[in-house]
Amino acid sequence: MEEQKEFRINNFDLLRLLAATQVIFDHYFQHLNIPIGHLWLKIMYLFPGVPIFFVISGYLISASFERNNSLRNYFRNRALRIYPGLWGCIIITLIIFSLTGVNFFNRETIAWLPSQLIGGIYTPNFLDSYGFGSYNGSLWTIPIELQFYIVLPACFFFAPKKYMNQWFWILLIVFTAGYIIFELIDFGYLINKLIRYSFIPHFFLFLTGVILQRLRIYKSKYIYGKALYWIVLYVVFSMIFFDRIDAAYFTTIQYLFLSFCILSMAYTLPRLADKLLQKNDISYGIYIYHGLILTVAVQLKLVPYINLPIVIGLTIILASLSWIFIEKPFMKRKEKTIRAVD
Repeated sequence: MEEQKEFRINNFDLLRLLAATQVIFDHYFQHLNIPIGHLWLKIMYLFPGVPIFFVISGYLISASFERNNSLRNYFRNRALRIYPGLWGCIIITLIIFSLTGVNFFNRETIAWLPSQLIGGIYTPNFLDSYGFGSYNGSLWTIPIELQFYIVLPACFFFAPKKYMNQWFWILLIVFTAGYIIFELIDFGYLINKLIRYSFIPHFFLFLTGVILQRLRIYKSKYIYGKALYWIVLYVVFSMIFFDRIDAAYFTTIQYLFLSFCILSMAYTLPRLADKLLQKNDISYGIYIYHGLILTVAVQLKLVPYINLPIVIGLTIILASLSWIFIEKPFMKRKEKTIRAVD
C-alpha cells in the first residue's frame, strides 16, 4: 500500500488532459458564439480547466523545488517545460497567419515577436481584427504561470524556517482575500486588466496546491482512493449553489473544494494515467493549439462547417506532433528533481 501511495504515482497527466479539453469546450462555445443552455453551462464549468492547471502546478512545482532547490535547475526545468512547445506554436502561428493574409513585415512585429518568445503574450494592433480579436486566446495564462515560477522561490526564501506551513497559510489567506476583493470591486478598465493578467488574483490557487503538497495530502485516508466521494459532494455543492450566492464567494469556495477533489482523483487508481497515456502528455499542446484553430476558423469564415469533434480532432493532431517532435525531446533534458517522498 505504501508503494502505491508514492508521491510520483498519480493521475496528473490525465487530469491535465481533461482540464485542457474543458478549455476547448469553453472557448468553442464562447469564441464561436454558439448558444448553450444554462444547465449545460453549469455542467461545463463544473471542472474549469485553468484553475485545475494552477492547483496542479503549485502542487508539483513546489514539490520539485523543495526536493532540489537549486535555482539553476529549477528555472532550467521550468524553461524546458514551457518554451519549446510555446515557440513551436508561435512558429506555426506565423506560418498559418502569413498564408491567410497577415503581413508581419511591420514595426510592431519587431517588439511583438520577441515578447511572445519570452512569454509576454499580447495581441498587437495589427492582429486585433484577425479572427475573434485575439491571435490565440488560450495563451493568456502563460505569463501568469511564468510569474508563479518566479514568485515561488521568493516565497520560500522569505518564509520563516520554523513556521513554513504557517507562512504559506497566511499567504493563502491574503491572496484569497485579494481574489475576492478583485472580483467584487471595479478598479477601472486599465487597472482591472493589469491585475487580471498578473499572478495576483490567481496565486491563491497555486498556493492551495503548494499547501496540499506540503501537508502530504496524498497520504491521507480521506484523499487516497476516495475520488468518488469527493466528486459527488463537489458536484452537488456546485449545482446547488451555482446561482444562489455571489459569484466571487461561490467561485472561491468552489475552487478550494475543487482542489481537494482533484488531489483525490490524482491518487485514486493512481496508475490509471500511465496505463491510458503511456507516459505521453499532450495536455500542453491541447491547451495552446486549440485557440489557434478557433481563431483561424473565425478568420476564414469556417464556423458553419466545423463542429466540436473536428476542433478537438485537429487539436489532438497538432498537440501530438508537438509532443513527439518538440516537447518530449526537450523534456528528456530536464534534471530529475522529484523523488519518492518519505
